[in-house]
Parts: sequence; C-alpha cells; structure tokens
Amino acid sequence: MPDLFPTTGEAEQEKLKEETATGAGGIVSHLGPDSFKKDGLRPFFEYRPLGLKELTGGRVGAHVIRAVPGQHPDAPRHSHALEFQFVYVLKGWAIFEYEGYGQHKLVAGSTVYQPPGVKHKEIDHSDDLELIEITMPADFETTIVE
Repeated sequence: MPDLFPTTGEAEQEKLKEETATGAGGIVSHLGPDSFKKDGLRPFFEYRPLGLKELTGGRVGAHVIRAVPGQHPDAPRHSHALEFQFVYVLKGWAIFEYEGYGQHKLVAGSTVYQPPGVKHKEIDHSDDLELIEITMPADFETTIVE
C-alpha cells in the first residue's frame, strides 16, 4: 500500500517518473515527424520545439525549423530583442543578409551566432532547409527595421 504522506523527495521522484513517462518535463524527448507546427514566427517555416523552454522556465528556447516546400521568404528586415541566438544548418541552404556582415549563404554544417539586436533579413532558402535555432530567452520580441 502506498504511503499516504510521502516525503518531499519521494513526491519529486514520483512526479519526475510520471512526467518522463508522458513526455512532459522529462530530460529526454522523443519527437516524431508529426511534431512540427506552423505556429511560429514565419509562415514559410514549420517549427518543432525541443522542450528547453519548459525545462528551463523560459530561459532557453530551442527548435528545429524547416522550410515549407514551395513557400519562400517574404519577411521584412528585422531584429530580435534577445541575449543569445545560435543557428546550426542541418540540411539545405539559406541566404541571409546581416547588417555590418553582408550576405552569407548557409549550407549544411554552417553555424551562425547572431549578435543581440543585429538587423537581418532572409533572402532565400531551399525547399529542404532544416536548421536548429537556440535562443535566450525562449520568447522574445521581433521588430521590423529599415
């Protein structure tokens, strides 16, 4: 018979077991191909959240971004109010323009550290583009700039 009054440690262990079994709050995530959503910043991308937002209380965000085939960038030049942004290209390619850094074609294996507040714009991407983006914080403001 279970103890009616578990210790704090026992209760925390039980909660962690339940969260891990259901995929909520565990330290390991197993995401399937249906985990991409179209509710991200740009309509020409789909986003697969990797769970860091929940695990870090919003301090860190991470997701896989992939292109929606046949849809291409129409986003204006913009900047983000965040402390940290890092991109790793998994496959495909994208061309970005960064103020003060020029245009760069990113390919599989390319990485980008986007300095806080840097003005940038996506010029184009391949239909098979996939990348990982890590940000601090998870949620941040985006401002359209000239």
